[in-house]
Amino acid sequence: MTPQPETITPSPLLSVIIPMYNAGNLFERFMQSLLAQTLQDMEILIVNDGSTDGCEHQADDYAARYPHVRVIHQQNGGVSRARNAGLAVAQGKYVTFPDADDTLSPAMYQTLVEMAEKDHLDAAQCNAERFFSRDQPVKPLIPTDRLTSTGVLSGAQWLSKALATHRYLHVVWLGIYRLSLIKDRQLQFEPGLHHQDIPWTTEFMLNARRVRYTDTILYRYFIHDQSISNRRRTGQRNVEYQRHYLKIARMLEEINQRYQGQVKIYTEFHYQVTQEALSVCHSIRREPDAQARQAMIAEVFATQTHRRMLRNARGIKQWYQLLLWLSRLYRWRRR
Repeated sequence: MTPQPETITPSPLLSVIIPMYNAGNLFERFMQSLLAQTLQDMEILIVNDGSTDGCEHQADDYAARYPHVRVIHQQNGGVSRARNAGLAVAQGKYVTFPDADDTLSPAMYQTLVEMAEKDHLDAAQCNAERFFSRDQPVKPLIPTDRLTSTGVLSGAQWLSKALATHRYLHVVWLGIYRLSLIKDRQLQFEPGLHHQDIPWTTEFMLNARRVRYTDTILYRYFIHDQSISNRRRTGQRNVEYQRHYLKIARMLEEINQRYQGQVKIYTEFHYQVTQEALSVCHSIRREPDAQARQAMIAEVFATQTHRRMLRNARGIKQWYQLLLWLSRLYRWRRR
């Protein structure tokens, strides 16, 4: 009997990696927008990060009905571990990481993939809009009077241009990214770190040679009280949360130092380090619990963040803000 040749399944153009944890009734809306994509050549990888609200069963149901949908179940370990689990099995030429409580324009991924294929991009990014759960107007994530569509730029050039607007957010769901570059550079999301998109996108862009941005709004970012970014924290919970920003500032400085001999480290990259750390200072001022305030001030100095801010401050306005805040911290620490 003549052996039959093996059937080789071609890799999809795009792997959509979705970290999912208790997405609730928002998950159905998200999946409908994802399944309505005009791009057909993609795989959908739902990483169930220990959900307990029933959305894990919904995900299994989608996988049973759609052959290009796959579910990975794991114990709760956070968004970073979920994304890393998806990256470990992704087969696409490009990958993307939407959140399971947002929605997508039907043309989003076809638009980005066509941009990437036409110009041989390592990343293609788009604009989004903020949609509030309360009665507030929908707003562009990046105002078009600050940033418009670009031609092909290096990743470092694009990041510098985007950061200079002071409106750019380091969110991975804004774009698609070449998987081979991620694998070659062994880029992973930092486990346990809130806002891990910030160091990840920074390091990716410092490795990317060809990037384009379109100001077309293709993603709707839902802002609600249950999201990690928008929860109000006070006391010890706030102390713990601000540690993430202190760590991000350190990681950004280390990335700048690591790549300074390979790409141009723009002024905006230094500015960003200080700006992330200054957000902790604002939180200290708003913290109502005196003990928590003192704990956060102590961590700023213990982690040498005050020196890190001084090393990286750029521009008269930021220098003024920094010196003002440091004088306050020294004064408050003595009380």
